[in-house]
Amino acid sequence: MRVVITGGAGFIGSHLCDLFLSRGHQVVAVDSFLTGSPANIAHLSRTRGFRFLRHDITRPFSVPGRVDAVLNFASPASPEDYVKLQVETLRVGSAGTENALLLAAKKRARFLHASTSEVYGDPLEHPQRETYWGHVNPIGPRSMYDEAKRYAEALVMAYRRTRGVETRIVRIFNTYGPRMRLNDGRALPQFFGQALRGEDITVYGDGKQTRSFCYVSDLIEGIYRLLQSDEREPVNCGNPVEITILQLAKEIIALTGSRSWVVHRKAMVDDPKQRRPDISKAKRVLGWEPRVSRAEGLALTLPYFREQVARSRKGRKRS
Repeated sequence: MRVVITGGAGFIGSHLCDLFLSRGHQVVAVDSFLTGSPANIAHLSRTRGFRFLRHDITRPFSVPGRVDAVLNFASPASPEDYVKLQVETLRVGSAGTENALLLAAKKRARFLHASTSEVYGDPLEHPQRETYWGHVNPIGPRSMYDEAKRYAEALVMAYRRTRGVETRIVRIFNTYGPRMRLNDGRALPQFFGQALRGEDITVYGDGKQTRSFCYVSDLIEGIYRLLQSDEREPVNCGNPVEITILQLAKEIIALTGSRSWVVHRKAMVDDPKQRRPDISKAKRVLGWEPRVSRAEGLALTLPYFREQVARSRKGRKRS
């Protein structure tokens, strides 16, 4: 296949580039570097079959030659990013998604959209199945991301029903691994950074809110299988093993050997109290489920964050 991956220099997008190239496919990565990083794809610059296009997909774009699939992974995806980039987040979810769909329609390519567990909001159903419609505050401090993703899902389905585009939707639950940014505002990189610097670990609220963390290699395998499947409606991909945020903080303190203490801050507005995917559908239609345990995944991720903290310290000394 020859695939286009928007957001190809992002955390998940760059891992997808690696996966497709490793399996003999050609990849065109598209990114504006709004939140993605050139460092995430630097190792691919001389890789046969890889091409990079720097472009903001909220503006129309084209890719010369054959395209078999378009994977839409362009969007700010962390609280730090989408609170700072509120209008940009809404634009990439709306105009950006449509421009990617237009490319797929023109090339008669299959289209896979990266949605999120945030479409379920602060869920009243637990665990969350794909049939759950969600409990979302449409004007709250997280609404720009939640509603951009919900709109994008509706747009994808409209293009499938009225324009004949062959579409897939993956709803991604919390994912982690190398290439996350230290300062992206998500709990796991924040905990690693604070622990490795010997700082207090900041937990918002009582820490009893739960999440389910999936290692990135498991997630991208699920995405790859979904693209090749016949499933046309949303599929959850994530790890169903649930953990409290407080427990995660303690695990990272233990793993890093840090002397950090946990300190509690005021709870964030609209922060979901529970988050765990029902992956029955993924098991049934994709034959997929996570293989990497949290202990394994955190151990695999630790060296990356050690390096990031060391680099940030060197950068501060130079300045």
